[in-house]
Amino acid sequence: MRLAYRGAPFHGWQVQPGAVTVQGVIEDSLGTLMRRAVAVTGAGRTDAGVNARMMVAHVDFPDDFDPREGTFLRSLNSLCGRDIAIFSFEPVAPDAHARFDATERTYRYFVHTVKNPFTGDLSWQAPPTLDFDAMNRGAELIVGRRDFTSFSKLHTDVKTNICDLRRAVWVPEGDGRWYFEIVADRFLRNMVRAVVGTLVDVGRGKIAPEGVLAILDRKDRCAAGTSMPAGPLFLWDVTYV
Repeated sequence: MRLAYRGAPFHGWQVQPGAVTVQGVIEDSLGTLMRRAVAVTGAGRTDAGVNARMMVAHVDFPDDFDPREGTFLRSLNSLCGRDIAIFSFEPVAPDAHARFDATERTYRYFVHTVKNPFTGDLSWQAPPTLDFDAMNRGAELIVGRRDFTSFSKLHTDVKTNICDLRRAVWVPEGDGRWYFEIVADRFLRNMVRAVVGTLVDVGRGKIAPEGVLAILDRKDRCAAGTSMPAGPLFLWDVTYV
């Protein structure tokens, strides 16, 4: 299943008791159509308020049922509401796994330095004096297989904080608009927003670009920058090889 969603109305992707989540809405909608409980497994777990331009998930349907036929997709989109869009279903091998088979995830964080009334909460208004060259020098230093404890939310249930970060760069779009693209095999909770917050401190001159490495070495979340707002962050793509 390939889908997208606007994160603002949801308390993240993963089902949580008493909270409206993307996974929960999709599972409830599939359950209504299939008249039975249906489990959905996503390629990742986006945090509360984070958007997804492209999320991939897998669902086990009966062998004699094809979700691509008839009005099933249209009915599912109707039940999911306006903030979730299901694009397509594709048959895969019985043992395919949306999360464990993914080889890369790409996130983008959008900012603008010139006031824009049309971005809403989907882009962060940055100071016009932000030094993006320095931010790119800092971003380049964290690429590689590293321990990203300093950029992870505390007390998570992961077995390791090691991530293979393959790309981290600020890209100009013109007219004062930029996005930060970061690609890795996996991400920790709150990791991208903490990385962006730390690089913004570099851009403001609070720390030198080389200081990002010292923050990594400390393995201490308190050493890194603030967690940036969730609205400008998008899960941009999921790669399978």
